[in-house]
Amino acid sequence: MDNQSFTPGFDNIQMPYSIEAEQAVLGAVLFDQSCLNTLLEMLRPECFYVDEHREIFSAMNRLFKTGAPVDFVTVLNETVAVGAFSEDTGKKYLYNLTQAVPQIRNYEAYAKIIRDKFELRSLVNASREIIADAVDESNEASVVLDRAEQRIYEIAHLRASQGLVPISEVIMDAYDKLSILDSDRRDEMLGTPSGIKALDDMITGLNRSDLIILAARPGMGKTSFALNIARNVAINSHKKVAFFSLEMSREQLALRILSSESGVSGKKLRSGKFENGDWPALANAAVSLHAAPIYLDEKSNISVTEMKAKVRRLGDVELVVIDYLQLMSGSNVANRVQDISDITRSLKIMAKELNVTVICLSQLNRAADNRVGHRPALADLRDSGSIEQDADIVMFLFREGYYEKDDRKPGEEAPNVNKNQAICIVATNRHGEVGDVNLHWSGETTRFTALEERRDAN
Repeated sequence: MDNQSFTPGFDNIQMPYSIEAEQAVLGAVLFDQSCLNTLLEMLRPECFYVDEHREIFSAMNRLFKTGAPVDFVTVLNETVAVGAFSEDTGKKYLYNLTQAVPQIRNYEAYAKIIRDKFELRSLVNASREIIADAVDESNEASVVLDRAEQRIYEIAHLRASQGLVPISEVIMDAYDKLSILDSDRRDEMLGTPSGIKALDDMITGLNRSDLIILAARPGMGKTSFALNIARNVAINSHKKVAFFSLEMSREQLALRILSSESGVSGKKLRSGKFENGDWPALANAAVSLHAAPIYLDEKSNISVTEMKAKVRRLGDVELVVIDYLQLMSGSNVANRVQDISDITRSLKIMAKELNVTVICLSQLNRAADNRVGHRPALADLRDSGSIEQDADIVMFLFREGYYEKDDRKPGEEAPNVNKNQAICIVATNRHGEVGDVNLHWSGETTRFTALEERRDAN
């Protein structure tokens, strides 16, 4: 927002700035261009309140990027060339800047003053926008609150962002991590277990700041698989899970989890036709799930901004699950491919900023249905190739039995397909290997389990 823009209630506010600090920083660069090496990490042109100062710092930035010298003559020539000053006015203005530097060696302290004033102005402008949203009766209160939190968070995050770090510090951090991995504290450094050991061995668990895409054709069991992982993280690892369902209601999700946990078929839960032993199993499952830190959200057409606000308010979240990508709300209505690209990029940023694992479900296009064997591939990701680019891990769910129809004639043999066999295909993995993880699928209880777990149970 422009420095001079106004909103009712803010007309008489004097925006925070320090003309002395701005002059001192620019004057220091005119004396010694090496100051820019540090200043360009600390400041951007918009950090300067005075229009002329923004133009001068922009000119210095452009010269620095092209490798040209940055001094009185070159800056004057650049500002005159873009029409910021006339020749005479520019000479006088730059000369006055060189006279306004108390101590060149204190340029970092002056830059910090500029940065602090800019952040205060950003807060004022954010407050103006929040008030404008709040008095607009077409906006829902929850949306206004989410936007307000996001604006304040962006200002705070900008302050917390860190510049280049020497490798000596990074190496020591990495060495400390390796030491822990080689000790009895190893589990502290590994990703949170998904509950399927073979999958965890391949992707090293669910790692914070990762964006994981779980894709499949409709009906393969994406939601069930995601719920199984959410259940394992919450109950086995005692960590908080936020599950955003854009398609199913909270009650539908709860019934699926209850069926999976109790072993009572989903059909019985929908029809109410229970048998002896079902109620005790349901009661035990309900007690277990009641204590699980799983939080469900059923709002359809939700945006990434709203999700971030809700996850921040919930606090201490380990895993975020989104069901599913193509139902999410974006800003580019005219171009859905670009819209999906923007959403996946925002989800990756959310995973990194909030330090959580994000599992986002996604639909595959129909290409696999017409392919011999029907095995999904990365090219089947629907709407955007950027999904693969932004994701740390891409996984596909595949059940061959889904495509087999039992339309035999009398006397014909049944097709040699195990209806309960499923595969989790790790197609992209930035942390290591790719490959297949064999699973067992129980359609009655909508539950996926590892084959070794199935064998142990038998």
